[in-house]
Amino acid sequence: MKRIISILLAAVLMLSLAACNNATQQPSTPDADATPAPAAEPTPEATPETTPEERVTPEDAITIGIIQLTEHAALDLAREGFLQALADNGYVDGDKINIDFQNAQNDQSTLSTISDRFVSEEVDLVLAIATPAAQAIAGKTTEIPILATAVTDFVVAKLVESNEVPGGNVSGTTDMNPIEDQIDLLMQLVPEAKTIGLIYNSGEDNSVLQAQIATAAIEARNLAVTEVTVTSTNDVQQAMQSLVTKCDAIYIPTDNTLASSMPIVEGVCSESKTPVICGESSMVESGGLATLSINYYKLGYQTGLMALRILVDGADISTMPIETLEDMDLAFNLEVADSIGLTIPEELLAKAGN
Repeated sequence: MKRIISILLAAVLMLSLAACNNATQQPSTPDADATPAPAAEPTPEATPETTPEERVTPEDAITIGIIQLTEHAALDLAREGFLQALADNGYVDGDKINIDFQNAQNDQSTLSTISDRFVSEEVDLVLAIATPAAQAIAGKTTEIPILATAVTDFVVAKLVESNEVPGGNVSGTTDMNPIEDQIDLLMQLVPEAKTIGLIYNSGEDNSVLQAQIATAAIEARNLAVTEVTVTSTNDVQQAMQSLVTKCDAIYIPTDNTLASSMPIVEGVCSESKTPVICGESSMVESGGLATLSINYYKLGYQTGLMALRILVDGADISTMPIETLEDMDLAFNLEVADSIGLTIPEELLAKAGN
């Protein structure tokens, strides 16, 4: 009997202890009038730096699409000048404007794809750098204003009805060279030359036009002309090796394919000791001998001012004439001159500031 009572007492004691233990684990119901204890402050975490892709811009920011044919110094400078003109007037990327820059890397299908996207996204304005880029986007829309730069002849490229009154949604700035003055510069540097070689991409409308003008200028000075054409950078080495055997000096217009291939041109001409006069100064920096040419940074800047007139002042692009740049830069590559054994006259060096 005593054993049974002991067992019962032990069971009661265990149940009591379990109840107390359970009460300790369960939270008590807070008093409605009690002031809650302040919550513990969370441990501060490092905030990651915002990348350009994550930046937030106003909903009403202007969107400008930039479509560039390929990467080389002249076209890059035109883009930089354009953006600087906007920035100088208070329109900075990520603030009042969004810039969507796309480089087609000299691929026609990529130009088409970029153009389709700009149209589908309904950008407010397109800057097209180089003729093929302008032709690609112009073929996709008649509504979005298109400003083109580094285009030699807008009419020949079928981008406008006339240079004075474009008549559609395309205008911009021309990089037409002072070709006759460049041929005169060639004659000053190589007075003994009898035959002048031309090389250009036969698929670039502007290059064909410049070659025609250059041929007329050369023949008017009682010199002979010989030419070779290429369709891609892959053709340049062989074409140059053939050309240097047939001429005393070479003229290259503002051709995108040749501009991207100037190191090849320099390599061939340094061996043959052939002087090369180029259409623009970045081609000289990359391996040509000399030029009297457009400053592409200034050309792009001028195009940026045109964009402001459209986007800010509401100018009608169909009535905005194609603009030209009056200032020309005289440039020489003295390393190339030394490598081919040619001395630049001091009076010309003084004008160039070399």
